Amino acid sequence: MTREQTALTHAGAGTEPEPRPDSAVIRDGLGVGVAVGLSGVAFGVTSAGSGLSLLQTCLLSLLVFTGASQFTLVAALAAGGSPFAAAAGAFFLGVRNTFYGLRLSQLLALPRAIRPFAAHWVIDETTAVTLAQPTRRAARIGFTTTGLTLYVLWNLTTLLGALGAEALGDTAAWGLDAAAPAVFLALLAPMLRTTTERAVAGLAVVLGLGLLPVLPGGVPVLIAALAAPAVLLFEGRAGGRRTGAEKRDRYGREDQRDQRDQRDQANQTDHERADHEQAEKKGQER
Repeated sequence: MTREQTALTHAGAGTEPEPRPDSAVIRDGLGVGVAVGLSGVAFGVTSAGSGLSLLQTCLLSLLVFTGASQFTLVAALAAGGSPFAAAAGAFFLGVRNTFYGLRLSQLLALPRAIRPFAAHWVIDETTAVTLAQPTRRAARIGFTTTGLTLYVLWNLTTLLGALGAEALGDTAAWGLDAAAPAVFLALLAPMLRTTTERAVAGLAVVLGLGLLPVLPGGVPVLIAALAAPAVLLFEGRAGGRRTGAEKRDRYGREDQRDQRDQRDQANQTDHERADHEQAEKKGQER
């Protein structure tokens, strides 16, 4: 297998996964790109309704290209928030893409000249599709297909949504705003294979939803990221306690074995002494 097809094995995995056909990876990328790209209509309508111009709306999708941050920005503006507060909330929510990029840079291993352009496509959906692939070749195809499809369709539907805001009316009735989270959860769920991964996801959901009503937009997501070190810390301490208990049990068993050996040795010595005394007594009698 070539370097391009080096397996993207999970930590601790000892076997190399089977490569997927390119057509299957492309199909996955297109499916995610189309499903999520259609929700750009909802953003275009929401942005136009918040008071942004057609040019401002389209520039947000072209230059920012992270749906959650864009929705956070226009929602804050529509609620009467200041532009600075709206931008801060969008920024905090977009910080997660930095962590995605750290992981994807290792998996994709793209040439340096391409990395700045590829970084613009590092979002929830491209990350989920990329991480689901078993080989580097499949990961690159999945990332490119998802990123290109989603970028083109998202910007096109943003334009259509902004132009037809009055005709479309309330996008909540269409359910388009729920498309991106639903697709992301569908991609994420099969990847939660271990108890630790499920515990991290569950705690992150509790933190994110619990803090959402009381903190500015974007901050609950950053705090929810603390679920991973919290669960790992808990597991480490629990493992340490188990290790300590196992050591105490082992030492206790060793002590018991030593005491038993000492008793057996003492009993053997007593028997040998008694046999010796009995032999001497018989000798004296003869």
